Amino acid sequence: MEILRPIDIQQQLIKERNKTVKDEEILGWVYSVLSKEESSNLSILNRLTNSPIERNLNNFDIDKVDTDAIFHISQIQKICGDYRLRFLDTKYFKGNYPVEVMSKIEALEKEHETTLDGFKIIAPSKLFRLDKADDPLLFAPMGNGYFYLIHKWGTDLHPMRKVKYWAVKNVENMGISIFVTSLLLTILTMKFFSTDTFNMGYNVVLFLFYFKGILGMIFFYGAASGKNFSEYCWASKYDKIT
Repeated sequence: MEILRPIDIQQQLIKERNKTVKDEEILGWVYSVLSKEESSNLSILNRLTNSPIERNLNNFDIDKVDTDAIFHISQIQKICGDYRLRFLDTKYFKGNYPVEVMSKIEALEKEHETTLDGFKIIAPSKLFRLDKADDPLLFAPMGNGYFYLIHKWGTDLHPMRKVKYWAVKNVENMGISIFVTSLLLTILTMKFFSTDTFNMGYNVVLFLFYFKGILGMIFFYGAASGKNFSEYCWASKYDKIT
C-alpha cells in the first residue's frame, strides 16, 4: 500500500524545497546564500586582520553578555606574565582563524546589534610572527579595562609552561633563580676543588663565582637577543627591546 512505503527523507526535503523554490531558481538561491555568507566572512576577516580600524571600544548589550567571558586587563596581564604570552591587536597576528571565529563574531554582532572592532588576541609571541597553533584567545574591548572573550582555538598550552618561564617573569624571579642555581652548583662542586670538609670562605668565593658567571651569561644573552621580562613585554608589539 502507498501509505506503508518507507519515507525517503531526501525526497521529502526536495518536495518541501520545491514548494518555495523552483528547480531553475535553486542554483541562484544557493549562490545568493553562499555569497552573503562569504561576503560577511570577508568583512569580518578584514576587520580582524586590520583591527583596530575605527575604534577600540564596543557597545555590548549588558543584558545579553556572558559574564564568564568578561575579563579585566589586570587578569589578562597576570596570565600573560605567568605564561609568557602576548596580548596584542589582531593586526599583528600571523596565524589562521578557524571558521568558528567568523560564526561567533557574526552571531555576537547580531545579538548585540553592533559591529565589533578593536579585536585583541592572547597568544605566544612566536604566533605573532610565525604560523603556530598554540592556544590563541580572541577578545573584543568593552571599555574601562574590560575585554570580552569571543573564542579560543588551537591546542592547549603545555602544563609546564608556567614553570618553564617562571624565571623570566620578572627581576625578582630571575634573582631567586640565579641564587638557587648558584647555591646548588656550589654544593655539588665544592668537594672537587677543596680537600677540606668545610671551608666557609672558599665556599662563599665559589658561590660568588657561579653567581657572577650565570648573571653575566644571562645579561649577555638578554642584550644579544633583545629579550625582556614577561611582565614588561606582555603588551609590547616589538619582538626585541627598543
